[in-house]
Amino acid sequence: MATAQEKATLSQTASENPISSKSSAAAMATLIHDSLSDSAPSATTKTTAATPVMSRAQTCHPLDPLMAAEIAVAVATVRAAGKTPEVRDSMRFIEVVLVEPDKNVVALADAYYFPPFQPSLLPKTKGRPVIPTKLPPRQARLVVYNKKSNETSIWTVELSEVHAATRGGHHRGKVISSKVVPDVQPPMDAEEYAECEAVVKDYPPFQEAMRKRGIVDMDLVMVDPWCVGYHSEADAPRRRLAKPLIFCRTESDCPLDNGYARPVEGIHVLVDMQNMVVIEFEDRKLVPLPPADPLRNYTAGETRGGVDRSDVKPLQIIQPEGPSFRVSGHFVNWQKWNFRIGFTPREGLVIYSVAYLDGSQGRRPVAHRLSFVEMVVPYGDPNDPHYRKNAFDAGEDGLGKNAHSLKKGCDCLGYIKYFDAHFTNFTGGVETIENCVCLHEEDHGILWKHQDWRTGLAEVRRSRRLTDGKIEAEVKLTGVLSLGALQPGEARKYGTMIAPGLYAPVHQHFFVARMDMAVDCKPGEAFNQVVEMNVKVEEPGKDNVHNNAFYPEEELLRTESQAMRDCNPLSARHWIIRNTRTVNRTGQLTGYKLVPGSNCLPLARPEAKFLRRAAFLKHNLWVTPYARDEMYPGGEFPNQNPRAGEGLATWVKQNRSIEETNIVLWYVFGVTHIPRLEDWPVMPVEHVGFMLMPHGFFNCSPAVDVPPSTGDCELKDAVTPTKPIQHPLIAKL
Repeated sequence: MATAQEKATLSQTASENPISSKSSAAAMATLIHDSLSDSAPSATTKTTAATPVMSRAQTCHPLDPLMAAEIAVAVATVRAAGKTPEVRDSMRFIEVVLVEPDKNVVALADAYYFPPFQPSLLPKTKGRPVIPTKLPPRQARLVVYNKKSNETSIWTVELSEVHAATRGGHHRGKVISSKVVPDVQPPMDAEEYAECEAVVKDYPPFQEAMRKRGIVDMDLVMVDPWCVGYHSEADAPRRRLAKPLIFCRTESDCPLDNGYARPVEGIHVLVDMQNMVVIEFEDRKLVPLPPADPLRNYTAGETRGGVDRSDVKPLQIIQPEGPSFRVSGHFVNWQKWNFRIGFTPREGLVIYSVAYLDGSQGRRPVAHRLSFVEMVVPYGDPNDPHYRKNAFDAGEDGLGKNAHSLKKGCDCLGYIKYFDAHFTNFTGGVETIENCVCLHEEDHGILWKHQDWRTGLAEVRRSRRLTDGKIEAEVKLTGVLSLGALQPGEARKYGTMIAPGLYAPVHQHFFVARMDMAVDCKPGEAFNQVVEMNVKVEEPGKDNVHNNAFYPEEELLRTESQAMRDCNPLSARHWIIRNTRTVNRTGQLTGYKLVPGSNCLPLARPEAKFLRRAAFLKHNLWVTPYARDEMYPGGEFPNQNPRAGEGLATWVKQNRSIEETNIVLWYVFGVTHIPRLEDWPVMPVEHVGFMLMPHGFFNCSPAVDVPPSTGDCELKDAVTPTKPIQHPLIAKL
């Protein structure tokens, strides 16, 4: 199964955004000429004959993740707005995230407020532009669960002004809007998991069931709460439910003992997570605990029966002159590339404003926002409890919230730049994951090489990936399998026996990448389209007398329904995001192409219950026009969601035009995991992903554009094993 899960922001109303989502060059001109709140130049503003220039840049970029202090202010503001002490005490804070501003506000900040100052980002206006003395106030969006009323609400808080009227005292925040969202359950929280485990272990019938299995020491017992999903009306969101899986460690004096090596089968537990009570319990089948496996542990000195490798010499990565990248806050410069790093509790790592500095052409955007927005792990065993395993690791739990500090075990080498992440816990306190994201360069082997047989001379360039223009998304799957126990002599058709009395069910892992593209588009421009390329074999005849001819054939995807596509390695299928107004030196439209890696589709019948909530898995590619409130493919609240096809599968029914617009690509990729003996006790890393790479984007040849000694940048967003399987998400640039 999967471990990492997260939360992020979804639909914002017009009142939540200083600039309308229908922004254009005209809107930007208005923004420049009219002050946003204090438009008149301040006393500290220096002016020239051309334009006013701020004496110092703003301290917080509009796309910077919320600081710890901002989260605390947002929580205090919402809590103080509660009508009664009971309401305030019942508030539980699922997530607090930045309300990301309109793209034109970002452009204004990049043009005049934050280095490197880039006025060319903004459209030209008549007369002298007047630059606002302030950017729009930052806003926070909060998802709040009321533990007493079982209601979920969404709040928007402005973070810039003092409002004495706020109940509870002065706060640098103001409630802009709030609304109750009916018939939903928000993601689960680690604090709820811990409380659920304690409640189950204290339940007398559960203790009796464990005694039947020879377990009297309840400290050995591990209770892993899992969301119930939605299989029938009994799972409806009118109650907040969890159906735990039970495991048992072998040694009481060894806290690192791998308890997942001994799953407890046959016990049915259903927990009301709102009131924290066991509402259903049944000891259905007595299955003996698997015997203690000498290979179960994965700590140093204990793996593979206590035999560690001693024949591997140290491998050191050194950069005596430091890295090639430069970092200012969350802004990264690397050779001709720049981008911003963000982080949300739901998605984890977010990459903003990817652009290439191309000589006299200036800053050429590639993408506005890149992230993983969902991860789904369906299991293929029809037996109880495994058929219910179809975790939505982002929407039910939170990928970002399950990240861990790389201080406690960094998988990065060389010169490393770390970024912290801040988020709220269940009760509203602010928590910080130090060193949550690391940025570093890696040598990636040979980028290209050519030898001239006439002269004997050879040219070679080593790769660091960024400089050849590829944006590579790579997921490394590793962790502890979610297992089942077997009766003596029993075998399971739907899994692999990996130790005596122990089997690992077959399952799949799916990831959804959301790519808000902007190929050669400045803010206010919407000039992108998507074409599908397939390779065709030429028909026999005069054009193919040797029967060896094949050629690429393209098809413009004009509507959302036409753009519901699947991978096809037989035709080398890929997709190109092109700018309809910009050409390269050969007259071709500039573009970036999405190159699929290995992939799969769900191995389930169309009637499978998990596909009600995960209809977006039915195709590898979806394309939609940009819309602010379309962020998560399964809808914002997939936990116990009874509404079939909510999210991406519903949005595309509008069949909107995508011929020339702001393009959002949704790429679904996955792997089918048939466990092996070698996957125990910890799965070795398995790689899956895709690439975005230039397709006629550059005006000069690769040999000229790619300088010697290029490099690879890796951004890592690690995930903690709060459940049996850990899946670090690595976004490579």
